[in-house]
Amino acid sequence: MIEFKDITFSYPSKNLFSDVSFSIDKGEFVFLIGESGMGKTTLLRMINMELFPARGEVIVYGVNSKHIKKPEIPSLRRKIGFVFQDYKLLNDRDVFENVALPLYLAGLKPDVIKKKVYNVLSEVGVFDSYKKMPQELSGGEQQRVSIARAIVNEPYILIADEPTGNLDPFVSFEIVKLLLDINYKGTAVFIATHNYDIVRRLKSKRLLQIKDKKVLEVVLKE
Repeated sequence: MIEFKDITFSYPSKNLFSDVSFSIDKGEFVFLIGESGMGKTTLLRMINMELFPARGEVIVYGVNSKHIKKPEIPSLRRKIGFVFQDYKLLNDRDVFENVALPLYLAGLKPDVIKKKVYNVLSEVGVFDSYKKMPQELSGGEQQRVSIARAIVNEPYILIADEPTGNLDPFVSFEIVKLLLDINYKGTAVFIATHNYDIVRRLKSKRLLQIKDKKVLEVVLKE
């Protein structure tokens, strides 16, 4: 479903990756770990076709980074849900409007939008807050709204960049349990995280580590 093939990527001041190859299959749940500044967010942005490798190719649902044209990128991104550490909710819109935004952009009819938003808010456990503004919510509630917005379009994969970075340990694990539920229903989940406690608690899940400009498969010891 997603494949990195011999990719090399550099910023002007730093070479991040050299000949990196790995893949994520349909329905997988995968953690990505690595020290700060090693390129976790950069890898995620290449899936979203925000960044492109200097060499090699990234293939997402059959779409190749070497050949994709700029007008085709929005269509690809509708198949990808993205969750951020800082939520990126619009503070001048209520919860319903924040979650509905991708559906408005897709041109869906109002009655369809209403049904989809109510369903997904119920799924993530914040339906009662649909009229609230983001600043009225706790951090955990804001992240649940962010997840709702990311999955309302029923993406093939949900990408989460440090989704628990601003949350306390209990709320962090509640968010990860929500991501596990989403994965159980068939959506692939790819999480970049510094939260090694959660990674250890879910050691049955696949784990990738960025090290020495490579992405390595890691097996946690008992």
